[in-house]
Formats: sequence, C-alpha cells, structure tokens
Amino acid sequence: MSNKTDKRELILSTAEQLMSIMPDSDITIQLIAQKAGIGKGSIYYYFDSKEKIMDEVIERCYKKALQEYFKGINSKNTVIEKIQHLFECMIKKEFQDNQKNFIISLHLHEDLLLHNKMKLTAIKVVSPVLTDLLIQGNNDGSLSVETPEESAEMIVGVITFLLDSAVFPYDEEKMKNKLMILANVLKTCLHTADGSFDFLFASKQ
Repeated sequence: MSNKTDKRELILSTAEQLMSIMPDSDITIQLIAQKAGIGKGSIYYYFDSKEKIMDEVIERCYKKALQEYFKGINSKNTVIEKIQHLFECMIKKEFQDNQKNFIISLHLHEDLLLHNKMKLTAIKVVSPVLTDLLIQGNNDGSLSVETPEESAEMIVGVITFLLDSAVFPYDEEKMKNKLMILANVLKTCLHTADGSFDFLFASKQ
C-alpha cells in the first residue's frame, strides 16, 4: 500500500472513530487532522470537505458490512435462494450489528443529515448486488424483470424505508403485516413462484 493510500485510509479511519463517539456537528477538519497526527492541509489534498469524508466513511463501512453479511450468497444454489439470503440479511437488520458496523452508534435519530446519508448509501451499495442477481434470474428464467437496475433500486429503497425505525416505530404485528405485503409485491414484480418470499414474514412468527 502506498504512502498516499496509507494517509487516505488514516484520515477515513480517524473520521470513523470520531463519528462513533460524537455528533457530526462537533467534528471538524482540524479535529480530524489533530487526531490523525497530520497537517490540516494534508486532508484537503485528499478531500474537498468534511462532508466528502463523512460520505466516504459511511460508504466504506457499508461495503465492509456487505462483504461480511452477504458472503454466504455464493454458497446458495439458485438465484432465488441468493435473493432470499440478501433480503433476510436486510430484514434481520444485520447492518445494525455494532460489532461489525459502526453506523448504529452514530445516534442517527439525532442527526437527520447522517441518517439520510446512511439510507442513501444503503441503496447505493446494496442495489448493484441485487441488480446482478436480477440479471442472473432473467438469464436462467427463474424470474422476469424488464428493468433490473431500476427495480433493484426501488426494492432496496422500499426495504430500507420499511425498516427505518425513525419513521416507523417498531411494532411486531404491524411489521409482520408489512412484510406479508412486501412478499406479495416482490412475487408479483419479479414474477417468481408462489411462496418465494414467505420467509420474510414467516421468520417473524
């Protein structure tokens, strides 16, 4: 790894540590530089603003989470099983495991900007994974989707919004009903066999 890459990673890692213990509004470029033990000018060599650093930290953490949470996808035999695994990981809220992903410790309910960035990053990072699976399903005939990329973004966006406890305070019965509806919507939109997504609500029993 080059010195430039090392310094860039140092900046991101330092920002991540700060984001896990204090509000976004209290973090400054100067503070990141001080904690990283580098000059303030060095940070501006790599990033235009604090916001750019925050965005990349969140995206980097989601990509790390993907590698960990979804590594079981390739062990599944069929495209439908792979999609089921992807959705199950999301429904189980594995992104909220603070042993593997710092985002849950960001006090997102108190910081609307970071909260929205987190949701947008989830869509940005997870959607390509689902897009590839939808294309595979089209190719092997296990499902039928006319616009895989747009469909993936919509589906991930709906699931992310559905699981947003800042919008919908958790209620087990209501969540089960919503997941039942989601399962039917997915079956219809993806043209899959009956019961393909029943596990979404069955797992909540």
